[in-house]
Amino acid sequence: MKLGCVTLDSGNAEEHADFYQKLLGWTIRFTNTDEGLKFVGIVNEATGMTLLFQEDNDYVPPVWPTKPGQQQQMAHLDFHTDDLEKDVNHAISCGAKLAETQYSDKWRVMIDPAGHPFCIEKLS
Repeated sequence: MKLGCVTLDSGNAEEHADFYQKLLGWTIRFTNTDEGLKFVGIVNEATGMTLLFQEDNDYVPPVWPTKPGQQQQMAHLDFHTDDLEKDVNHAISCGAKLAETQYSDKWRVMIDPAGHPFCIEKLS
């Protein structure tokens, strides 16, 4: 058995996939709207790693940092970099926001356009 992809829920699968495609430079692999479900997949051609974005009309973005009684995050993505400031600025130019709460000088918590937190960590 092997991991096929990581799927993130979204209110708009195409916009969500477009953000990560710009952020990572990956290729849009497919868009699927079978049976009223909408999925968009992007792939890293070199590794085969795929991110899948599933559209959910009832999607509610997670609150970060977490708060009791609010929608909780189920997972988040971590990205590694040699140049934290450059890649944070790149993420912002693609549509991310810097989270108001930060916990370390070694990484930045970002919020993608669908409200999912993700981290960019400087490798030492």
